[in-house]
Amino acid sequence: MPHAEIKYSNDLELDIPAILAEIEQVILSHDDGAGDCKGRGYPTDVYHHTHVAVKVSALVKPHRDAAFSNMLLQSLKAAITARIPVACAFSIELDYFGPFYTTGQHQP
Repeated sequence: MPHAEIKYSNDLELDIPAILAEIEQVILSHDDGAGDCKGRGYPTDVYHHTHVAVKVSALVKPHRDAAFSNMLLQSLKAAITARIPVACAFSIELDYFGPFYTTGQHQP
């Protein structure tokens, strides 16, 4: 289950739910077994220069090699920047979880 976090300057008018849904669709178009992509948007009114920083994280899998990762990264960048209507600084990171990571559903 991938994760996506979008940190951005709140002077930008972004449709974060739409961007998160787009991220999920891009991931699934490259890796149909990836599952749902959990996501959050973090606007801030404290910043120096308007910017958007995106981090997408997923589990390590044998097929997620350098070629796969570079293709996915470029597709994510294109899809996300298409939804940013104004000029600003932009960064994106594709990260893979290490061996000491666990995920699941919490049931109290």
